[in-house]
Order: sequence, then structure tokens, then C-alpha cells
Amino acid sequence: MQLANDGPDQRILEVGVGTGLSLPLYRDDAHVTGIDVSPEMLAKARDKVARLHLHQVDAIEIGDAERLGFSDNRFEAVAALHVASVVGDLVRFGAELRRVCKPGGRIVIVNHFSQAAGPMHAVEQALAPLAGRIGFHADFPLKNFVRASGLRVRAVRPINLFGYWTLLDCVNEK
Repeated sequence: MQLANDGPDQRILEVGVGTGLSLPLYRDDAHVTGIDVSPEMLAKARDKVARLHLHQVDAIEIGDAERLGFSDNRFEAVAALHVASVVGDLVRFGAELRRVCKPGGRIVIVNHFSQAAGPMHAVEQALAPLAGRIGFHADFPLKNFVRASGLRVRAVRPINLFGYWTLLDCVNEK
């Protein structure tokens, strides 16, 4: 979260906030809005905000990553954690992230992107037909995501021990 949280008094949107796992990681002077499609998860996130006195969290709201209910250029940074492979329309998703992020702002994506070759590639291909049942697309190539989303990626790096999750550091070039 450091990348989306690197300056004082930033307005930050977290798309796919879920149960609020990352909310304590934001700076005390941030102004965080978290959205998710699951009311049950949002209830847990609200409980976490209250229990941990997370004053940097301004709002936890129901929201759709493909139809963000915010004005243009509203946020200095947008984080989308573990949602890219579950949205239906990557073009719309990318356009919405860019729309609500200020020009020159930062967009941080954390997601699984499929391997181009090797044993893990075979596993991901085998899981592909089960996407509806497992809740995400295991065969989700990074190059396809970048092309469809229209995001300008500055850096790509693995963020866990086995490199299964990838962080994309993007700049919003409108």
C-alpha cells in the first residue's frame, strides 16, 4: 500500500476493499474510501475501522469497479487489490480507474497474472474452465490485462514468496 499512500493528505480509493485487510496500512493523514460489491465483506471492514479507530478511512461503500460512483479526478491514488481477474469488462474497469484518478496520479493493481510457460502455466490452463466456480480467472495474462485496461505501467514486481501475486505500479496518463 506504500505506493498508493506516499504523500500527505491524499484522497485514495481502494477498489475491492473486502474485509478491510489493508486499511490499517494507510497513513494516518490519508483520506481513504473503500468500495466492494459484497455487503457482508463491507460490514467486516466497517467493524475493523471502528475497532481499530482507523480515522484515515472516510467511507466504506458498496460499489462496482466497472461503474464507480465518483466524480472525475477525485482521487490522487487508486488501489485495486485482487479484483482485476474478476471484473467482467477490463476496458471499462481500466477506464473507470483512470477517470476517477487525477492526471499524473498513481494506480496500483495487485492481482494474479498467469505464467507464459512452465508447470504453473499448465495448472492455470487446467483451471480456466472453472473460473466461475473458483471465483477468478487463473488464465489471466498480464499483457492482455495491460492492453485492455489502457493503464500505463511503470513497474511490475512479484509481491509474495512464490511470485503468484503481482503488483503493477501505474501512472494515470489521461
